[in-house]
Amino acid sequence: MNKKFLALGRMKSGERNKLEQAYEAHLELLKQAGKIQWYKFEGMTFKLAKDTRYTPDFVVMLPNGEMECHECKSIWRDDAKIKIKVASELFPFRFVAVYANTKRDGCGFRTEEF
Repeated sequence: MNKKFLALGRMKSGERNKLEQAYEAHLELLKQAGKIQWYKFEGMTFKLAKDTRYTPDFVVMLPNGEMECHECKSIWRDDAKIKIKVASELFPFRFVAVYANTKRDGCGFRTEEF
């Protein structure tokens, strides 16, 4: 019998999945090393259109004061990719998708900028 594993749905606001937990630990190391100044989980929400909002997983401040929005993804679902693209066109922030590398690829994270 072939079993399928299904996600239990979206996490409640303020809760982190395993990828977000791992990335937050990574951000904390970057902060301690002085490579970023600050970060906040679900720290901002952007209004994209009437009844359409986008909340990136992390808002990050670089040492020069520049702000970035980081979205942790293992798989893009629903309209998530459209929302991050629209947000990148509407707001003066760098939007970055964060993916976990496999053990074969040396662990860590890779990014895609929008």
